[in-house]
Amino acid sequence: MQQLGQEHINMENKENIVVGIDVGTTKIAVFIGQRDLDGKISIIGMGKTESDGVERGVVKNIQLTATAIKAAVEQAETMANYKVNDVYVGIAGHHIKSLHHRGNIMICEDNHIITMQDVERLRQEQNNLMLSPGEQIIHVVAQSYSVDGDTSTTNPVGRIGKCLEGDFNLITGNVTHIQNIYHSVRLAGYSVKELVLEPIASAEAVINETEKDAGICLVDIGGGTTDIAIFKDGILRHTAVVPLAGNVITEDIKEGCSIIKTQAEALKINFGRCLESDNSQNEIISIPGFRGRESREISVQTLANIIKARVKMILDQVQYEIHSTDYDKRLIAGIVLTGGGAKIKDIVQLTEFITGLDARIGISNEQLSGTITDEMKHPMHATGIGLVLKGFESIDKENLLNGKTDRTDEPIAEKDVVEEETNETDEVSEVEKNKTSFLDSIVNFFRSITSEKND
Repeated sequence: MQQLGQEHINMENKENIVVGIDVGTTKIAVFIGQRDLDGKISIIGMGKTESDGVERGVVKNIQLTATAIKAAVEQAETMANYKVNDVYVGIAGHHIKSLHHRGNIMICEDNHIITMQDVERLRQEQNNLMLSPGEQIIHVVAQSYSVDGDTSTTNPVGRIGKCLEGDFNLITGNVTHIQNIYHSVRLAGYSVKELVLEPIASAEAVINETEKDAGICLVDIGGGTTDIAIFKDGILRHTAVVPLAGNVITEDIKEGCSIIKTQAEALKINFGRCLESDNSQNEIISIPGFRGRESREISVQTLANIIKARVKMILDQVQYEIHSTDYDKRLIAGIVLTGGGAKIKDIVQLTEFITGLDARIGISNEQLSGTITDEMKHPMHATGIGLVLKGFESIDKENLLNGKTDRTDEPIAEKDVVEEETNETDEVSEVEKNKTSFLDSIVNFFRSITSEKND
């Protein structure tokens, strides 16, 4: 693999390096990201292997998954010349659910000004909520806050009050499936720093803050599941999982064309499209026969019809999820398609036709600096790159809560100001001193004259 930016790597501060692992149905992808002194993030290492132990986004075989993770990480380590320890891991699957909850905390101190620490304490309190047996909270996403019952706000910091309330979207998952991810990563020899819901990570890579504020729906068509995330006013408002994705498209091609799975996958990638074309009516694809048998001929139009039917079914589910929220008429930025399934030709046009919303393909290069390969630009890697970005975001948040800052120029600037003020003060003092000396001399002069007269 190509070596990326080796000369710019600074290993002195571990907070400059973040490792993300996308545990997908069809692949395990690992990305190592580095942040420079200017805050720009570049990918310095990546690795990818087939995922044998994962089914529909869920780890079924811990040993096989651990082996695949280790192989992918070692590829990334070699490229980056960096030894991986802590990792940020994506989680997905049909077991993911979301529920809304309202919580509050009381503040004993009078005339207390709400701080970031208070807000974080309220958020952490939601992790103690009793759930159904076998479920565990993955994310606590704040929707709005209020102080002493006052009008809701997205930022209560700086207000005075005794009761801080918040509306939260709690994203939960099956405990067993969550633990299987932890066990797989640990068995591979690494430590899980944080679990991140995959559509949240993908959104970080392919959606900017302006789009999140305007209203946008992320549709991540993976191998086993299609993940949905809706953003409005800069906040994650809704998540959902559709148990249909790239694998069922491949399976439909396999059954419809009477070919083996590898051939069906190759057809989907190389010739697949979501809409029929007038130019393709007479186009024929020849597929080699199995074990010396005669080759098969498949019409491009037939292939398009098979793919269109399944993709339409997936998009109908997406449309249902959008309409089930209060934001279906407020997604000004439309839909962003990502994941491996987003590369199927004409999927943008079909999405716009079914949903009535503008659509585009999401790629990660806008959020990165440095060398960006064609491989990185592929929509299927949005989750892995997004995990790196979320990792740096988590580090910054933790530092902010702990009162730390990475900006070394700020104290220096303050020092310079102080020195300037000190110099100005010294200059003023010198002037005042001179003034005082002059006045004293005049006073002494007149005193001497008066003394002589008296004599």
